[in-house]
Amino acid sequence: MTSQAAHATQQAQSVRQDRPCPAVPPGTTIGFIGAGNMAGAIVRGAVAAGLTQGQGAARLLVTSPHGSAAALAGELAGQGVEHVAQAQDLVHASDVVVLGVKPTIVPVVFEQLREELAERRALVVSLAAGLTLARLEEMLPEGARVVRAMPNVAAAVGASMTALAASSRASEEDLALVEGLMAAVGRTARIAEKDFSAFVGLAGSSPAFVFTFIEALARAGVLAGIPKAQAVDIVTQAVLGSALTVQADAGAEDGRTPTDLVDAVCSPGGTTVAGLVAMERAGFSNAVIEGVRATVARDHELGA
Repeated sequence: MTSQAAHATQQAQSVRQDRPCPAVPPGTTIGFIGAGNMAGAIVRGAVAAGLTQGQGAARLLVTSPHGSAAALAGELAGQGVEHVAQAQDLVHASDVVVLGVKPTIVPVVFEQLREELAERRALVVSLAAGLTLARLEEMLPEGARVVRAMPNVAAAVGASMTALAASSRASEEDLALVEGLMAAVGRTARIAEKDFSAFVGLAGSSPAFVFTFIEALARAGVLAGIPKAQAVDIVTQAVLGSALTVQADAGAEDGRTPTDLVDAVCSPGGTTVAGLVAMERAGFSNAVIEGVRATVARDHELGA
């Protein structure tokens, strides 16, 4: 395991400590076609969450046209992850097939595996952005059960926000199974597929917005005399703590809204309200809203 992957796994385990262990039906075999960053994060998360351990453990199979699947299986050797050389063999052995390939590759994969998918009738889970359930069903054998899952980059540290939507042929059990799998890398939300573009703006692309915000705050710290690395560390903890505060209040019966929390930090005539007023004069809130709107519009264009 690379030092970066090991660090991400350690962070994911730390984030996951106070969440219940996710579950999938006992003995489920889940095959991953593609073993890139996102598929790899889900496989590592499933292992770290204990899905491949104990009685009725899940079995995870991985395949890819390059060496990434073999490397992932080697990294997780002895932990219920197996490399399968041929995608056809993986489909034959799987109850669930997770597509972790780029959207442009999906039609090629489906064409190559059409016979196996028709015979096995496995649940198909697509991680491909922009491909609707209707489009996926068109490319699959008739009667296929499909679930779209859209995690974000925080899956690598067990803190993803994942949107889920199921085709009409997918059952409640199918959707619950995918929820159990994706819970290994964070939280999930069932949303209408028509809202997936909005989800891209709110959770798929927003990590980049937050990273930019963190960088800007850190640069302001450097301007004020704090070394860059220390400024990043300070800002990151402040942003994390703020998010956890909002999350905790949202789950409370008498929880405060983000606006309430802003008011709680702003003392009359104080430093915080002075900073907020300056940021709003510079168009802070409007810039965020326009960024999300542009993201949603672009997602509509790509999915057209």
